[in-house]
Amino acid sequence: MPVDAVWATIDRERLDLADLLADLARAEWEHPSLAEGWRVRDVAAHLALAHTGAGRAALDLIRAGGRMPRMIHDAAVRHAELPPERLVEQIRAMAGSRRKVPGLSPLEPLLDVLVHGQDIAVPLGRPRAMPVDAAAAAATRVWTMRWPMSATFPRVAGVRLVACDTDWAVGDGELVEGPVQALLMVLTGRTAAVRDQLAGPGAARLA
Repeated sequence: MPVDAVWATIDRERLDLADLLADLARAEWEHPSLAEGWRVRDVAAHLALAHTGAGRAALDLIRAGGRMPRMIHDAAVRHAELPPERLVEQIRAMAGSRRKVPGLSPLEPLLDVLVHGQDIAVPLGRPRAMPVDAAAAAATRVWTMRWPMSATFPRVAGVRLVACDTDWAVGDGELVEGPVQALLMVLTGRTAAVRDQLAGPGAARLA
């Protein structure tokens, strides 16, 4: 995707997700997300922190003992103490901005809003379709990342992932077919949420 198209998609997805969050009942904010150990409000808070500056991120990393996964989780949980309305406002206010973490491409915030949007929507039973071209771009980015997505490769070892709704495929081995949105979820460790969308002799091999 051209860079301008990536940012335009990020804007639309953030605004759409903000609308979804604004419609949630209080109990839904406390519902477990697809990410183990994260509530819906924690995931929303993580997305609201996308514009965190380097100084705050460094302090959060020190508080977490230098452990990046713990820092990301703990920072989100602390930020999730804000009222839901404030988190919605923060996500909505990002639309139109191209601010991102230094050193990352625009595909990382695209990946974040697409996948974490599913983390929120799927367990609440709220359908949320990804734009096919954006899902394909995000899936390619995951496939080519050596960190922190290195755990992806053992997870999909011995299979070839082929999208049935666009020209996209990666890997070698037994065929696994599905919508590219579902394949992106597989690549990011959320296979259980999309297992019924997968077909082919390799589907049973997926962890």
